[in-house]
Amino acid sequence: MARVVVDVMLKPEILDPQGQAVQRALPRLGFEGIADVRQGKRFELEVEGPVDDAALARINELAETFLANTVIEDFVVRVEEEK
Repeated sequence: MARVVVDVMLKPEILDPQGQAVQRALPRLGFEGIADVRQGKRFELEVEGPVDDAALARINELAETFLANTVIEDFVVRVEEEK
């Protein structure tokens, strides 16, 4: 079984209040030198059978229509190497 990862992030031009809250808290917690924080979502899909071009096309369609709001979010689909 293969694992496909879909990372969903807000588009760069969209305000990320959760990321900003984390960024503001970091210095108070002793973590200096972090210039920016953006928060996103990670989906791990266990795929039955081979992850060929057809499977990746179907997963891209799934991500575009269900996992991401493409008006405000970008997504990346990638096959994760087995460990």
